[in-house]
Amino acid sequence: MDFMLLGYENILTVMLAIVGFIVVIWAQSNISRTYQRSKRIKTDGNLTGQEVARKILDEHGLSNIYIVETQGELSDHYDPRRKVVRLSREVFHGTSVASVAVAAHEVGHAIQDKEKYPMMRFRSALVPFVNLVTYLGYFGLIVSLIGGITGYIKLSILVILATLLFQLVTLPVEFDASKRAEKNLQKLSLISNSEKEEVHAMLKAAALTYVASFISTILSLLRLVIMLGDDRD
Repeated sequence: MDFMLLGYENILTVMLAIVGFIVVIWAQSNISRTYQRSKRIKTDGNLTGQEVARKILDEHGLSNIYIVETQGELSDHYDPRRKVVRLSREVFHGTSVASVAVAAHEVGHAIQDKEKYPMMRFRSALVPFVNLVTYLGYFGLIVSLIGGITGYIKLSILVILATLLFQLVTLPVEFDASKRAEKNLQKLSLISNSEKEEVHAMLKAAALTYVASFISTILSLLRLVIMLGDDRD
C-alpha cells in the first residue's frame, strides 16, 4: 500500500508540473498570437503609441510623466519611482491597435499611481518583502545540506507563498489598468468603434498571462506540499 501511495504521489506531482507548464505556455502563445494579429491592424487615427500615451497623460494632468523608448518586445512598463512610461520600440513608434492598447494600459498604471490606487500601493509595499524572501531562496542548497530535503522544500514553499501573494495583488492592478485603458481610449476617441473589440482582445490576452502565472504558482505550491508530506512519511 505504501509503495502504491508513493507511486501515486509521484505521478500527481509530475502531473501538476505538466499542467502548470501547459497553462503558462498557452497564455504566452495566446498573447503572442493576439499581439501579432493586432499589430497588423492600423488604427484609423494613425497615432503612435507614444502619441496616444501622451494624450491620455495630459488629459489626466500628468504632463510631468515622461515617455521613453525601451528595448525588447512587450517589455513595456510604468516605473513609479522615476515617473516614466517605458514603451518598446514597436509600441512607441507603431500605429497599430496593439501599440495603442499597450501604451494606454501602461498609462493606466501612471493614473493609478496619481490616484494612489490602494492595490498598486500595496503591491509596491510588497516588493521589498518579496525580494528578501526570494533572496533567501538562494540559501536553499545550504539549508538542504543541513536539514535534508525537508528543509529545502519548506524554504521553497515560503518563497512560493511570497510570490503567490505578490501575484494575487498584481491581478486587480493589471485588470484595473486595462479597464482604464479602454475607458480613456474611447473617451478621447483615440480608437474607432470597429477597433474596440480588437483592443479588448489584446488587453484580455495580456491579462490572462498574469492569471496563468498565478495558476501555475498555485500548482507548484501544491506539488511541494505533496512532496513535503511524502518526505515526512
